[in-house]
Amino acid sequence: MTVIRSEHNPIVRTADVKPSRPDFKVLGAFNAGVAVYGEETILLLRVAEAPVSSCEGEVLIPKLDEATGEITVERLSSDDERYDFSDTRFVAEKGRMVMLTSMSHLRVARSKDGIHFTVEDQPAIFPMTALEAWGVEDPRITQIGEKYYITYSAASSRGVGVGLAETGDFVTYKRHGVILAPENKDVMLFPEKIGDKYYALTRPVPHSFGAPEMWIAESPDLLHWGNHRFLMGLREASWDGGRMGGGAVPLRTERGWLTLYHGADTKHRYCMGAVLLDLEDPGKVLARSTRPFMEPEADYEVNGFFGGVVFSCGALLIGDTVRMYYGAADEVMAVADIPLNDILDTLLYEEN
Repeated sequence: MTVIRSEHNPIVRTADVKPSRPDFKVLGAFNAGVAVYGEETILLLRVAEAPVSSCEGEVLIPKLDEATGEITVERLSSDDERYDFSDTRFVAEKGRMVMLTSMSHLRVARSKDGIHFTVEDQPAIFPMTALEAWGVEDPRITQIGEKYYITYSAASSRGVGVGLAETGDFVTYKRHGVILAPENKDVMLFPEKIGDKYYALTRPVPHSFGAPEMWIAESPDLLHWGNHRFLMGLREASWDGGRMGGGAVPLRTERGWLTLYHGADTKHRYCMGAVLLDLEDPGKVLARSTRPFMEPEADYEVNGFFGGVVFSCGALLIGDTVRMYYGAADEVMAVADIPLNDILDTLLYEEN
């Protein structure tokens, strides 16, 4: 397997990103959607921030004021026995997550060569509504005609749903609200109509029974989704045996729709694999990776905010090479070039 990681990795670090306000710090800039706009490569970064405390024993919680759209900060004592602060990423009460200690928004980074990026100072898409009150995360960008459609995870106390926005210039955005109710995430749109319908890969998360696995849905207008069908599931004792979900927007190839997806094992080690879907019926799996084509190996992938993670939300097909942009260790952005045939070589075709 040939995976050529850029010598400039990480291509976006936390130090490259200005906090949205002076009393916040950037924890991560990662899991970016990718698009080509004119002569630029666009990354739409997930920027995770947290308020900075100057008092020992204090836990700060960013909160959205839905009336004003402003972010307020709630202050808790780490001695408060009502809460469990053992995981620094969130606050739990009676075994249930009730607050996040950080908040994510989406930020544009631009590049002329696809490697060296300049990150804009201001957020592009910021939490605005009650269903985004805990942040907006992990965008995917699909170009359909002259428009770029952005699906993203909308997090709140109600769970994680799927938001949709569109832009024609990555300056102004039209927001369509939540198109799939919680719990659902890792949603990406196919880049063209198939027949007379739009298609999307989804990842519902059942809580009574079942597992976080990949589904497919269809729509007449990108807003109303139906005919939800199971696509593929976890494989016990495998690299994708713990959880899985779509990664990059599907790429059209002669053999089928190539979709890069992430899989995690039971130890929460995230790798990247691929699935090939039928061009005319994307609900039909033709072949699937028997092994990852990329695993966390570089230092910036193994060590970080949440180590042992490679997680892609966007890739470009450049000739016979897949250029995959990916979040590493839930902290930074990196890029790698992988020959298309090397990815295809990991696939095992399904028996008819």
